Amino acid sequence: MDLHDIHTPVLLDRCVELLGPALQRDGAVLVDATEGMGGHSEALLERFPNTRLIGLDRDTDALRIAGERLARFGDRVTLVHTVYDGIAEAVASAGAPQVDGILFDLGVSSLQLDEAGRGFAYSQDAPLDMRMDQTAGTTAADIVATYGEGDLRRIFERYGEEKLAGRYARAIIAARATAPIERSGQLVEILIAATPVAVQREGRGHPAKRVFQALRIEVNAELAVLENAMPAALGVLNVGARIVVMSYQSLEDRLVKRVFADAAASTAPPRLPVELPEHAPRFRLITKGAELASDEERARNPRATPVRLRAAERVREAS
Repeated sequence: MDLHDIHTPVLLDRCVELLGPALQRDGAVLVDATEGMGGHSEALLERFPNTRLIGLDRDTDALRIAGERLARFGDRVTLVHTVYDGIAEAVASAGAPQVDGILFDLGVSSLQLDEAGRGFAYSQDAPLDMRMDQTAGTTAADIVATYGEGDLRRIFERYGEEKLAGRYARAIIAARATAPIERSGQLVEILIAATPVAVQREGRGHPAKRVFQALRIEVNAELAVLENAMPAALGVLNVGARIVVMSYQSLEDRLVKRVFADAAASTAPPRLPVELPEHAPRFRLITKGAELASDEERARNPRATPVRLRAAERVREAS
């Protein structure tokens, strides 16, 4: 298997450019909080030969593949099986109290989408699993089988921003009374049947798209994990260190935007005539708003289409 053929890292050159100034120093430490198959990490280790990597992932298959890909870098690489809200503990256990760069490439990975048996893709029939860490946790089939109509509607509305959430929840409850819903193909059929023909003609995307996103987020507690991970990540950055976050849906991006804005804001009381040093912002925003992939990159790598990239740099220690 040629990893370069199956995995094209999103916004790779831009990530290298943004993290570069912080990784120039001798002994720099980079955390790839979403290691995946190691594409971003490989490029950064090649470009910055004095940098050490701590790579995190909850997916054991991804860590195995990344380990093979990065083996040539030897002891410059430490891979840790953990969810990224455990970043502070992982960094400490690797013997690096603070780090110089952090990269988050959020959402479902190419490996998880392309491996049909994982159940992430509504275009492929597979067991309804959707766990990023297949060693533990609740599956999407468990949720579909046990959640009540109200809870299904809630996650479809909140995590999928699905306008037909109530209709789809009722359809699932009715269908599972007849037979267990254990495969992605079954769920897709139920959702298509529950979608009015007029809505299907509107061109708002596949009827299953938002429901599958919502189930995946619920299975993996993605937003709760991200909400804990962002302040933890900011807390382990050295002065002069940089963090880059790539989001693929609006809920993630709004959360990242809020955390970055708070970190880059002064804490001085209103109407204070002079800002005291202890009230100065701890971070500065490097990107102006969220950066998008270019038309060329979207054509070359369709998975870059929804990406929203934000970056910040630590400019002072916490008070």
